[in-house]
Amino acid sequence: MEKQKCIKRYAQAFGVSGKETQISDMIIQDIKEYADEIIRDAMGNLIVLKRGCGKDKKKIMCAAHMDEIGLCVVKIMDNGLLRVKRVGGVSALCSFMNRVRFENGTTGTVGAFEKIEDLKPSDVNKLYIDIGAMTKEEAQRYVSVGDCAVFLGEYVPLAGKNVMAKAFDDRIACFIQTEAVKRMDTPYHDVYFVFTVQEEVGLFGSTTASETVCPDLGIAVDITGSFDVPGEEHGNPVLGKGAAVKINDSSVICDAGMTEDLIAYAKTHHIAFQRDALAAGGTDAGAMNKSGRGVKVLGISIPTRYGHSPNSIVNLDDVEACIELLKGYVSSEIKIVTSEKIK
Repeated sequence: MEKQKCIKRYAQAFGVSGKETQISDMIIQDIKEYADEIIRDAMGNLIVLKRGCGKDKKKIMCAAHMDEIGLCVVKIMDNGLLRVKRVGGVSALCSFMNRVRFENGTTGTVGAFEKIEDLKPSDVNKLYIDIGAMTKEEAQRYVSVGDCAVFLGEYVPLAGKNVMAKAFDDRIACFIQTEAVKRMDTPYHDVYFVFTVQEEVGLFGSTTASETVCPDLGIAVDITGSFDVPGEEHGNPVLGKGAAVKINDSSVICDAGMTEDLIAYAKTHHIAFQRDALAAGGTDAGAMNKSGRGVKVLGISIPTRYGHSPNSIVNLDDVEACIELLKGYVSSEIKIVTSEKIK
């Protein structure tokens, strides 16, 4: 139950892109006694170091993003309704008639200027937020242009080992990383657990954090699809079958040799895993891969139904598999070859 309480706290925290302090503060409190060093950089990335003991140790950067998708107010109308734009990958169809909450606690619902059946997922500019205000002046007492709202999605245990909430992208991975930090003994390599900002709007946090850490190996920890529901069948991972080991996605091709090494570790230690070749989407691995002179990257993902909605579903056994795979692999004496002189 303690595990679920922590996951619930993380998922329910307010943390739209650029406003991640609430979740960042939670993570600091949870891991400060387990870390050798914690730095919050200028952008808001949280860089947590577990120092290694190896003679030829290198630097591993694990990245999970703290931000969630949302809506930003671009105009307050005379009738008190709020015109909005998207923050991250927001679907107009998933947003319609869902509740949202601003950082100050103001709550509203999402409506549309046109019939919902006429809207496309990309038509977020045709949505508005209704906070109950009847005039522009009344609305301005609660909300200002530029304020952002996140979707409300209660944390609910479901059948079996499944749970549902908003913001599992990527708060569930933040939990996986904090648990890995807590469970680790002294690793062989220096391991930087980075909790990044502004991933949903362009991998901004991981781009700068990669330049700070200068990793020799990068591992993105994020969600992937669960391809076991109607209309979502173009992929391999499913709920309840273990951690998803990323092969590639639309933003990155993971290092083939090290991916097989990660899979071999899972097999040797009897950790349930699935291979994941994602047709679309990307993670912080894309930014780490292109940082410096180029970095080998891997991905450990959690299968998720209904991602980028207020009602995402993950499986707690899959969460545990991800924790054990991440913790065990980055603690071990991984052979990391950054470059080879041929002649």
